[in-house]
Amino acid sequence: MKDERDFATLFGQVLRRHRTEKGLSQEKLAELADLHPTYIGLVERGLRNPSLNVAASLAAALKEDLSLLIVEVEQLSN
Repeated sequence: MKDERDFATLFGQVLRRHRTEKGLSQEKLAELADLHPTYIGLVERGLRNPSLNVAASLAAALKEDLSLLIVEVEQLSN
């Protein structure tokens, strides 16, 4: 992986895929994770790099293990 920005972009792509597969809007995911909907959009576009606590909240809201999301990001980066 080249830099932090690449990781943030790939994390956003993985997050968006899981969110849409579960039929959740950005607003609903934000509500479930106790975040602002605008922030979800920024993360999904790779413009914000969430802290580990926020990433864990997003994973919990999606009912996924954070480790699964990270593994998917790592697979995309190779």
